[in-house]
Amino acid sequence: MSSFNIKNDLSWRDILIRSALILATTAIIVWLMPRNTQASFKIERGKPWVYNALSAPFDFPIYKSDEAVKAERDSLMKHYEPYYIYNEEIVGKEVRQFYKDYNKGIPGLPDDYLSIIANRLRDLYAQGIMNSSEYAILHQDTSKAIRVINGKDVTSVPVTKINSVVSAYEQIFLDETLARHKEVLRKCNLNDYISPNLTYDRARSEASLNELHNSIPLASGIVQRGQKIIDRGDIVDKNTYNILMSYKKETDRREENKQGVSLVILGHILYVLILITCFTIFLTLFRKDYFDNYRSVLMLYSLILIFVVVASLMVDHNVLHVYIVPFTMVPIFIRVFMDSRTAFMAHATMILICACLMQHPLEFIAVELVAGLVAIFSLRELSSRSQLFWTAVFVTLAAGLTNLALEWIRDDDLARLHLSEYNYIAINGMLLFCSYPLLYLIEKAFGFISNITLIELSDMNKALLRKMSEVAPGTFQHSIQVGNLAAEIANKIDAKSQLVRTGALYHDIGKMMNPIYFTENQSGVNPHEKLGAIDSAQMIISHVTEGIKLAEKYNLPTVIKEFITTHHGQGKAKYFYVKYKNEHPNDEVDDLLFTYPGPNPFTKEQAILMMADTVEAASRALPDYTEQSIRDLVNKLIDGQVAEGYFKECPITFRDIAYAKTVLIEKLKTIYHTRVNYPELKK
Repeated sequence: MSSFNIKNDLSWRDILIRSALILATTAIIVWLMPRNTQASFKIERGKPWVYNALSAPFDFPIYKSDEAVKAERDSLMKHYEPYYIYNEEIVGKEVRQFYKDYNKGIPGLPDDYLSIIANRLRDLYAQGIMNSSEYAILHQDTSKAIRVINGKDVTSVPVTKINSVVSAYEQIFLDETLARHKEVLRKCNLNDYISPNLTYDRARSEASLNELHNSIPLASGIVQRGQKIIDRGDIVDKNTYNILMSYKKETDRREENKQGVSLVILGHILYVLILITCFTIFLTLFRKDYFDNYRSVLMLYSLILIFVVVASLMVDHNVLHVYIVPFTMVPIFIRVFMDSRTAFMAHATMILICACLMQHPLEFIAVELVAGLVAIFSLRELSSRSQLFWTAVFVTLAAGLTNLALEWIRDDDLARLHLSEYNYIAINGMLLFCSYPLLYLIEKAFGFISNITLIELSDMNKALLRKMSEVAPGTFQHSIQVGNLAAEIANKIDAKSQLVRTGALYHDIGKMMNPIYFTENQSGVNPHEKLGAIDSAQMIISHVTEGIKLAEKYNLPTVIKEFITTHHGQGKAKYFYVKYKNEHPNDEVDDLLFTYPGPNPFTKEQAILMMADTVEAASRALPDYTEQSIRDLVNKLIDGQVAEGYFKECPITFRDIAYAKTVLIEKLKTIYHTRVNYPELKK
């Protein structure tokens, strides 16, 4: 099919569904992508610049480092003078209260001491009294001064001239006149008349501080548009590092000032839309059968979506390193349940989307694509748990070696290797060991079945198979033989051999309910001799419905149940159908009484099982086993199935059917080969 006739092969409903799938996936991914668009490179002082030459795309200032700005601010803070408001009312209030309390004089002192003390209080208030806690902070630097606001006048006063409540009380007794009567005055509680009259003016002080900070230039120069900042291979020295950091800071500032939908978001939408559309077109052209099973499509797009979202969140919140995310789980799961080409396309799509989030996109793509390819190669056929272990080991080694090669290309100094990245790759490898338990969850969530599960189901010690070997030994042997024939055909025509072998083991489990009614389990007694043709046909047909009941009881996977329902398709129990017609030549026959419920096979593996089952059962009735008789039997039975349209709904070709015939003929010749007669010993 060419790309020009896709539309002709799809209905409008298909086009709408796939378009909606593309748009929904794109919308979710873009919505959760990081919104910052800072320069996507890693700046490391003292290391060579590994990117292309960088020139300024716009004018921007060279910002000073935070340490330099802090040092300048600390230097200017020595000249900073906070503002305090002088309150004159407190002076008069406290002095009046003193006169009122001692209007009869101070016991033991002459009356003129009242005026001496009052004047001393006025002098202290004139100097200024502040809160003790504020005074303690300011007095740590005796060279500091404060600005005192008294009405419209603002005066700079040294801190050493200011008193706290405590120091003002002590200053009272520095007066020689009052010092002589210190003991008497202590009883007067003069500290009750000392209150702070300097109040911190927060508004003016903060405004003054901001003005002081703003006077410090944050930039030490300017880079003009088009000016080269650094060339590839240059060492990032202190000055260049500062310019690069200024460029990133200016980029962030411009991003914050943007309004509405930026071109970056539109770019993300277009980029993700292109990749998801390409992936959908690939499935439409080469794996269109996946769209017939909504669970297959759901798994593919869900895996891509989940891992892209996880990577986006990690980058957005700067959590660890993105190498810790086990991206190779995606190709592992898809390879196990689907095919290698789809696994690679899904992995490539996911990695290319994630790459636009990374600081080192090319390195990320190289490391993850190699890891994904190794995972796909190592799981060419999953047949044991140990393969997943070795896959994790091989993927970790491949990712580590690829990253090492890229680092050697950038820098030939071993001392400059980023060892932390290898720690993350190692953790990634350990997380890959979780693939095995997650396979089980994927199977249950999306209705798939892995080779490991099929191998486990093929274990002859399974309760259901062991019971069949005891109750219906003939059927059990027949199922094993059919499984061997079907697996050989599957290997020849590139079908799933393990799947069809396991399906063959369970396809006739319904015969366990009434084993004696089936030829392979009879030993001289045939209960059909006492039944009419219709009853016998119904008994034979019932092994399909009874098989489904047993499958439900033992929780067999859906794909195994489908082998039970399709191995006879919608064919007839021909022996009893012909017998009934011969016995009632003039009666109209109700074909439904002799017809299996079906459906007809709709996968290649189901078609293989139908052919192998029919031929193996019929071959037991051959009178002689010559090459010609076997060939005639195989051709007659399979050509009859083709003629009756049993394979119209499954993707099997005439070439596949021809190969199936050849395999069946050769295998039956081997099974029923003529043995030589051993001579008897003469007495």
